[in-house]
Amino acid sequence: MRHGDKINNLSRTKSHRKALLQNLACQLIEHKRIVTTLAKARALRTYIEPLITKTKKTDSKEQIMHQHRVVFSYLNDKEAVKELFTVVAPKVASRPGGYTRILKLGARIGDNAERAMIELVDFNEIYGKGKAEAAAPAKKTRRSGGGKKKAAEGDTKPAADSTEEKAAE
Repeated sequence: MRHGDKINNLSRTKSHRKALLQNLACQLIEHKRIVTTLAKARALRTYIEPLITKTKKTDSKEQIMHQHRVVFSYLNDKEAVKELFTVVAPKVASRPGGYTRILKLGARIGDNAERAMIELVDFNEIYGKGKAEAAAPAKKTRRSGGGKKKAAEGDTKPAADSTEEKAAE
């Protein structure tokens, strides 16, 4: 029985699982999105989100260095830690949590494993641009309102012309 066992072991030993999650986390930080199995993506989410939160706690120089060392102990990759603190941290500074998004991609052909894409939310240009473009024109153009104004302007001009003609007669 697995009562109270919350960690997904991914059918691996502790050392193998740690190495797997380190590699996946480094690749996610480097490429901003990766495709893997759904189980690995869910395990990676619980692994990387606390690390991203640690990058935001930077009040003093000593605290910054301490957080660098803590994150490096999880990732063991200087380039990934540097990228995390210099590129990712400023983008997620205002976000209270939920730094990753998991999208299901369907079953893999060979072994029918459920695939998923895990990505950093603030680095997806498609969703960011789509919302901005859709929001801006929706506020500007209201076709029903625009047609009424043109029709009203068209009605007032002929009415003004007809009153001027009546006054002239």
